[in-house]
Amino acid sequence: MHLIETRELSYIYPGNVTGLDRVNFIAPRKTRIAVIGPNGAGKSTLFKHFNGILEPTSGTVLVRGEPVTRKNVREVRKFVGVVFQNPDDQIFSPTVEQDVAFGPLNLGLDEETVRHRVEEALRVVGIAHLRDRVPHHLSGGEKKRVAIAGIIAMEPQVLVLDEPSAGLDPAGVRDIVDFINALSSRLGMTVIFSTHDVSLVPEMADLVYVMDRGRIVAAGTSSEVFAQADLLASVRLQVPVIPRLLAALREEGVDIPMAYTFEEAKDAFLQALRRR
Repeated sequence: MHLIETRELSYIYPGNVTGLDRVNFIAPRKTRIAVIGPNGAGKSTLFKHFNGILEPTSGTVLVRGEPVTRKNVREVRKFVGVVFQNPDDQIFSPTVEQDVAFGPLNLGLDEETVRHRVEEALRVVGIAHLRDRVPHHLSGGEKKRVAIAGIIAMEPQVLVLDEPSAGLDPAGVRDIVDFINALSSRLGMTVIFSTHDVSLVPEMADLVYVMDRGRIVAAGTSSEVFAQADLLASVRLQVPVIPRLLAALREEGVDIPMAYTFEEAKDAFLQALRRR
């Protein structure tokens, strides 16, 4: 049983605009999943179905094997937490600590449990030192962490992040990459995220889905998906720079293994140099 599964999921916006077109998607346990595609591909629309923000026009969304309905959507939202691209959409309390506590309080938890969850979420996300700060005075990266901490405090098993690296400087992007990897490895969470920066995907995804015009047009590991350069070009995406560089060298006759991450590329270059 997958944590999340969609079967022939379709969604039509008012005006007969297709948001999703027969999408079949699975999210296994303890997996990092990237969803990539151009603007308007349907990534955010798909994410809003995972915890019942949107209801399908047709098809089914299953969470832990059960269809999402109006009757169980509250329980689903405890299990699947969604962090939107703009953290200002989710931050509204006077202090960081109060904002992170908002979700657990609304679950009806007692004060001691809420306090423990808030402490743990602030620690995991690395913002305990910001607990008394006004959220809207923080940097973009810090706001994203506050929004993520607020969801983590509700202890979901699936965390959905819509463009978590958008608007961050390089240091902030690196922090987000390390954080997502840690959530999966240390906490055992399934993390689903979208990004326009394909270079990040091999570093932080076990599975990759490619979307275009409301459909999933490719799925697999990074090596399987990014080997399809023509398909990616057809949906206005590029192969990440590392495999693109190595593919160009191989075409020039350089005997070098294919690689997708920095560490893999370093090993590939060392192997090629040793052979020479």
